[in-house]
Amino acid sequence: MNNEELKIKITELLPSAIFDETGEWLNIHVTPTDWLSFAIQLRNDDLLFFDYLFCLTCIDWTKPAEEKPDLTMVYHFSSTKFRHHIVVKSNLNSSQPQIETVSNIWQTANFLEREVYEMFGVNFLNHPDLRLLILPDGWEGKNPMRKNFEDPINMIKL
Repeated sequence: MNNEELKIKITELLPSAIFDETGEWLNIHVTPTDWLSFAIQLRNDDLLFFDYLFCLTCIDWTKPAEEKPDLTMVYHFSSTKFRHHIVVKSNLNSSQPQIETVSNIWQTANFLEREVYEMFGVNFLNHPDLRLLILPDGWEGKNPMRKNFEDPINMIKL
């Protein structure tokens, strides 16, 4: 499917989806409440068949003068069967960033969600093993990839 065909099919599945077509791949914005059901449809719909989650990350858009974070989850998908690609984004509640896990749909999400959890503090609801992946004990809740992170030992302020 090309981007226009993907857009039509995705609009059928999720009429509230917002599209950004400025890049090579179709970018779809969904709410965190729509995310899990939409993810299941992306994986299981016979015409979409997005069976490959190859990137999952978070972006901190916080401006320097702001104290509360502005976070966006970003998921990159491909269909190994049809060779089409999409990017799905979801803006998170800044006071309590959380979104449903998709580790039960795409196994690659398991470790990627753990990394985002420790680096950005995003809580992945119903994740089977949400704990630190890279950082040593004692770093829980410090979220070093957030722009408001301060490291007094190395004098780093992002």
